[in-house]
Amino acid sequence: MEHDIPADPAAPAVRVKVVEDDLFGPVTVSLDLGAGVVVVHGDAVPRVELRRDPAVSDIDDHVPVGTRDGAALSLVIDGSELPVRPGKGRLTRRSFRVDVPYGEVVYRLVPDSLAGSRLLRGEERIGAFTSDGDGVVLVEWRDGVGVRAVEVGLGYALAAAFGTGAGPMWLLALEALGDLITPG
Repeated sequence: MEHDIPADPAAPAVRVKVVEDDLFGPVTVSLDLGAGVVVVHGDAVPRVELRRDPAVSDIDDHVPVGTRDGAALSLVIDGSELPVRPGKGRLTRRSFRVDVPYGEVVYRLVPDSLAGSRLLRGEERIGAFTSDGDGVVLVEWRDGVGVRAVEVGLGYALAAAFGTGAGPMWLLALEALGDLITPG
């Protein structure tokens, strides 16, 4: 279940959604497309902020946060800064992955269908996410994996910041070819 929270009318690119997570209750996802900022928080979920460097001028409209350049992004979970390592997003679904090392674990959000992505804790699948870049994030947690609060915040933030899903390689190759032969 999701609820819209009215955003500031002076900032139409800001979208705030509250989702009732099955395991951790209400989770608020705020996506500011103009500034390239995602903030996720909840009563039982640590605050996660992912921000695009304001100096970035070449905004990628296909990425909600505006860039896949990890050097131009900062990720803070509950006050601790972490690296975020997005793939280039080219011809394979795997190239759209986003990796975040946290403690002894590397978390990965990686597309597994046209619309969805899975969140991995190391090699273990812990949840399936969908988000089309509008700040609405839906998740189905895998039973029996002991999902942690930090994983909830991180998963929602990555899905909102980068969107989910990717086409199969043949479709991505056709789109790339079309971009090359279509006059811009």
